[in-house]
Amino acid sequence: MKEYHTDQLRNVVLLGHGSSGKTSLAEAMLYTSGAINRMGVVEEGTTVSDYDEEERRRHISLNLALVPVEWKGHKINVLDTPGYTDFVGEVKSAVRVADAALIVVDAVSGVEVGTELVWKFAEEHGLPRLVVINKINRENVDLERTLEALEETFGENFVLTHLPLGTAEECAGVIDLLSMQALMGADGKAADIPAHARDEAEEARVQLIEAAAEADDELIMRYLEGEELTEAEIQRGLRNASLQQTAVPVIVTAATQNIGAKALLNALVSLVPSPADREGITAEGPSGEEEVSAEEEGPLAALVFKTTADPYVGKLTYFRVFRGTIRSDSRVLNERAGEVERLGQLYVMRGKEQISVPLLRAGDVGAVAKLADTLTGDTLSAEDHPVALPGPVFPPPVYSVAVQPKSKADQAKLGPTLGRICEEDPTLRWHQEASTKQMLLQGMGGAHVDIAIQRMSNRFDVEVETSTPKVPYQETITRTYADQYRHKKQTGGAGQFAEVHLRLEPLPRGAGFEYEWEVSGGAISTGFQGSIEKGIRQIINQGVIAGYPVVDVRAVVFDGKEHPVDSKDIAFQIAGREAFKKVVKGAEPVLLEPIYRVSVTVPEEYTGDIIGDLNTRRAHVQGMDQSAGKTVISARAPFAEMQRYATDLRSLTQGRGLFSMEFDHYEQVPSHLMQEIIEEHQREKET
Repeated sequence: MKEYHTDQLRNVVLLGHGSSGKTSLAEAMLYTSGAINRMGVVEEGTTVSDYDEEERRRHISLNLALVPVEWKGHKINVLDTPGYTDFVGEVKSAVRVADAALIVVDAVSGVEVGTELVWKFAEEHGLPRLVVINKINRENVDLERTLEALEETFGENFVLTHLPLGTAEECAGVIDLLSMQALMGADGKAADIPAHARDEAEEARVQLIEAAAEADDELIMRYLEGEELTEAEIQRGLRNASLQQTAVPVIVTAATQNIGAKALLNALVSLVPSPADREGITAEGPSGEEEVSAEEEGPLAALVFKTTADPYVGKLTYFRVFRGTIRSDSRVLNERAGEVERLGQLYVMRGKEQISVPLLRAGDVGAVAKLADTLTGDTLSAEDHPVALPGPVFPPPVYSVAVQPKSKADQAKLGPTLGRICEEDPTLRWHQEASTKQMLLQGMGGAHVDIAIQRMSNRFDVEVETSTPKVPYQETITRTYADQYRHKKQTGGAGQFAEVHLRLEPLPRGAGFEYEWEVSGGAISTGFQGSIEKGIRQIINQGVIAGYPVVDVRAVVFDGKEHPVDSKDIAFQIAGREAFKKVVKGAEPVLLEPIYRVSVTVPEEYTGDIIGDLNTRRAHVQGMDQSAGKTVISARAPFAEMQRYATDLRSLTQGRGLFSMEFDHYEQVPSHLMQEIIEEHQREKET
């Protein structure tokens, strides 16, 4: 692959609802450009960008894939993203390093849930947008209806740059409204526009010219004076309109038939901004904030947006160069880790294929293997000019499973494997939950976590069983109470003796555990003070009434007795432990449950159903806001009722609802539910 300068680059992210045809579109672009000599098919698992074993098995994209396409002296870095909402982390990463968004819409299905979601992501990053209406060779295609739906949903000025030539199976090509030529068949051969389509093309071209002229002061003056604009001028005006976001160009394709791919590539070169056309981004430099612009000669600033882990290939780090030039076999600084990384060979990735390159200039995207300290979101910079670029912002996980190794061999590899899987995907997280003694894997939904577990098996040969996590309840007391416990053991030889008088006092939420010593007159030697505390701390972690940690309690040892011969460390440990259990039971113990802040965003028509459902989950609705035709419901809800909400919300809203939740505080469990939890604990102890 040849070297490219910044002005020859185009970074485009393919966004859209699942099954809108993003991967097929990337495949068509590769084929049209001559990069591959045969088009792969998603259903056969033969496409360049769906190379993962799970992607081939499920026939959907699960990962962000890089597909560089060379066209007319330019390199178009196409970032193909998953359409399924569980894999939103991959989409967020791609959007962060793109310069324009290509929103792919199914010609029959039109605007779908995923379309709205990814449009919002592109909008948040200020990306110029183009729309591809794909699958125009399907039955029942109504282009006008699809355009109306786009305008109604997003309120933008959508302008056709191409028209389909024929409908359904008779779709023979597309009409390029810029050049006023028909691009026929799979090879996009230029031809005259058929007579029956010329009037429609002329009418659509007028709208296109108006949109282009309105974005350029010089062009609008000439247009209003009746002058004819050249193709190059219309392109310039339309490019400005796209950059200024006063108009959204719309291209039509039938990717699986390779119809419209050539027109799309032409449009990407002429209408999408190069990295040099985009505004600089604010980064943290050695002397405060600085603007990072796409300058090939500036000090290096490259953002890591993806990491993959493979037991055979090793770690692969994907990055975009925002400033400067990065070279193979060089040294760079990882600003976050404060470590210098030695770069080996640089690659341009085409799916899983690694194409060696000597260097990559500002604006380009590439990869390097085996970096020791670098993670997704890190910045690689010049050693003498450290800089930190803003990385992708990932949503917190909303779905958890408890994982348990199937064998001892799996147990030994489980922690490192979970670490590698989560390093690869920042929307996955894992931790050991101390209160329930479970290892938890968290993600964005059931499918997301299932696929992570499948990858652990396929790639790292680690097998696990999964279950719904236990709720991390806590135990505490509600009143001050005191009692005593005597431990006496006489079985021939040395005996054991200890007596502990203990008082427990409730503390405010979040205060933890406090231990105090009020023994006077030498009733118990101070040497046993630590022994009693050790015994109490043993039971604090194990729990007293339901097996959960005891919190927010002050334990005060105020009296006791000892024996000159039989009192020893172990005796006071046991006495402390048993006294604590006895006093907790008398201090009116209760269970506490985690309460989460929940934000649910749904179309207005689902508001009533969602609030009704939240009420059945013991949630307290805090308020509602309206945002772009959506209702945002804020609530506080017990974690116990929200564990599978990701799945339930999809079902309630036909996939159109989104939610996030974060831990807020602990609250007392209602007494009838507390009794059920205690009884369940007793049953588990007996089995």
